[in-house]
Amino acid sequence: MGVKEDVQKPLDRLSEALASDMEAVNALIRQKMLSRHAPRIPEVTAHLIEAGGKRLRPLLTLASARMVGYDGPYHIHLAATVEFIHTATLLHDDVVDESRQRRGRPTANLLWDNKSSVLVGDYLFARSFQLMVEPGNLRTLEILSNASATIAEGEVLQLTAAQDLRTDEAIYLQVVRGKTAALFSAATEVGGVIADAPAEMVQALFDYGDALGIAFQIVDDVLDYGGAADTIGKNVGDDFRERKLTLPVIKAVALADAEERAFWQRTIEQGDQRDGDLEHALHLLARHGALEAARMNALNWAAKARQALTKLPPHPIRDMLSELADFVVSRVA
Repeated sequence: MGVKEDVQKPLDRLSEALASDMEAVNALIRQKMLSRHAPRIPEVTAHLIEAGGKRLRPLLTLASARMVGYDGPYHIHLAATVEFIHTATLLHDDVVDESRQRRGRPTANLLWDNKSSVLVGDYLFARSFQLMVEPGNLRTLEILSNASATIAEGEVLQLTAAQDLRTDEAIYLQVVRGKTAALFSAATEVGGVIADAPAEMVQALFDYGDALGIAFQIVDDVLDYGGAADTIGKNVGDDFRERKLTLPVIKAVALADAEERAFWQRTIEQGDQRDGDLEHALHLLARHGALEAARMNALNWAAKARQALTKLPPHPIRDMLSELADFVVSRVA
């Protein structure tokens, strides 16, 4: 697996088309992450928010609102809300996973401590709720607050499912819909809702975000075993070391013989990992074509995302979002 050199172009084009809106979102984020009494809050928040992320999720909110004709100010607040929710979950995830690298940089919990990461994450969640009420739209408040609960639920489900070899693809999809796709679909859906778009358009936006988020997570899981550290922003094999039963491993376990299953039980369920185990895991994934099968699943979800967009009126941003679905899966060549 590798990453194509031109895969960032669709996202760059979307960023350029929404540059003025994104500037307003960034200004609002910087304003709301300040704290008069606790300077560590902006220190920790800035470390992650200013780490060079592409702001994909808030871009989806801006794009969705503009695509269906919104010309008011509140898509800015909703986009900033989405980014704060995302950043808060990253801070918490890195503590739970004991991660040491995020976007190619040391994690906040490594530079400061777990307490700071958790509490600053809590602060950002609180800020996100302050932001999401400002548009005065109960439906967007319901969508984003439900997404916050769903994300937490997905993470808790992963705690029990990720190290249990009985976890199948249906449970994996439930986890992914919770921890990743829920925020993608909320980001796109609220863009349509704040624009007062027809129900069928709002549903199409939701479906696009849902499918895009699932494809995004599957590709991320594939890259963990087949990408390069400087590309994926973390160490190759982190999911294996953290004993996460992601889609490639689930596929390999489903086809495993007794000896292979014993290996997965020792390394994933029991956490007894030894020198050479990662290499053997990669060998088993290759033997059963698990990475390629997972990649095909990602391609299918990207196709569903593109299909959802056909229910929306022609618009240059719609074309960019279709290209974005291709971008997500073209991260693996």
